[in-house]
Amino acid sequence: MPTRILPAVGDADAVRSITTLLSQLPDAEPVAPVVDSTQLIDTLARLAAESVDELPEVVVVHERIGPVPALELIREVALRFPAVGVILVTSDASPGLFQAAMDYGARGLVALPLSYEELAVRVQAVAQWSVGVRRHLGAAVDVFTGVGGTVVTVSGSKGGVGTTLTAIQLALAAQASGRSTVLVDLDLQTGDIASFLDVQFRRSVADLATITDISPRVLADAVFRHDTGVALLLAPGEGERGEEVTDRAARQIVSALRSRYEVVVIDCGAQIGGAGAAAVEMADTALLVTTPDVIAVRGAKRAVRMWDRLQIRKAEETTVVVNRHTKGTEIQPPLIQKITGTAVARVAIPANFKELQGVVDAGRVHELDSRSAVKQALWGLAGELGLVKTVEGTQKTGLGFRRRKELGP
Repeated sequence: MPTRILPAVGDADAVRSITTLLSQLPDAEPVAPVVDSTQLIDTLARLAAESVDELPEVVVVHERIGPVPALELIREVALRFPAVGVILVTSDASPGLFQAAMDYGARGLVALPLSYEELAVRVQAVAQWSVGVRRHLGAAVDVFTGVGGTVVTVSGSKGGVGTTLTAIQLALAAQASGRSTVLVDLDLQTGDIASFLDVQFRRSVADLATITDISPRVLADAVFRHDTGVALLLAPGEGERGEEVTDRAARQIVSALRSRYEVVVIDCGAQIGGAGAAAVEMADTALLVTTPDVIAVRGAKRAVRMWDRLQIRKAEETTVVVNRHTKGTEIQPPLIQKITGTAVARVAIPANFKELQGVVDAGRVHELDSRSAVKQALWGLAGELGLVKTVEGTQKTGLGFRRRKELGP
């Protein structure tokens, strides 16, 4: 059986040299290369959703892949797709880097410039390892496909547009439908989830920032189980501690949460730092909340353009949620879609602060009346995003459950 090899190489010259050598290996079947970390994870997730047998046996990651650094990318692949063997191609073949690559989950390292003999030996060894892992997984009752939980980030076009309320209600809807759900506050300096849900907890996301191997026990110690059943990973009470949560730490935390929960909802706030940017880049669905006014829509446009410039996320992979919508306002969802170049959720959240004022002031937004038009809309949005189960227990699908490009028109 031929060995399927997926190159992940961002540099055009490196793509040619690597694919040429891979095509010469005995019993090798190189597949079309991917050019960045997002495309690699998307490709593997799509294949894993079909079957673990559809995954390539070997992934070759070039040191200059981006935007996620190569070692961080290797960690995510190892966590989400344990049946795939990863080889790092690098110009630094020092013992220190070799050990770091192994610690992050690589199964081998090949030095640049590439040697046919070294590449052939390493690919053969990693492929045999991968086949052995699949044989073991195939005997298990529940085969882990590596897709993991669904990650949804909720960001604001500016402050005060309803980002936190949206994130909370999406998490409540997912949990109420029977899906294990964690709500994360990555608005690290000004996060308000604890206030909205009237909880006090000594642990926060900052306590996980310096832990390189986040075990299930460590994760369980850091989260707070709310009365609704939703797990909470809160922002630090001291805003300055937010600086401890780097983009690298955020990737590790999100990967760990994804492996433990079916739904991960992350409130990123309106000011995206390194940690929030990492979460948005990793998300299956990135929501951007705006209100239908000029200032907020301009903010949404700026955010989308910035994400694109920084290679965090493309506009067409972002879904805008319109909050405080009224039929009489001049700015309607189709215009917002045209201005931002994003997808716009079919469900718009109506403007009705009277319904919210009591529970917001009391810090009990989880007790919002089920007859509330705002709650019904937000829970309807959760259904549209595929975060809740139907009565039969099957998962709804909708705009943004996977990235829009995967859903088609």
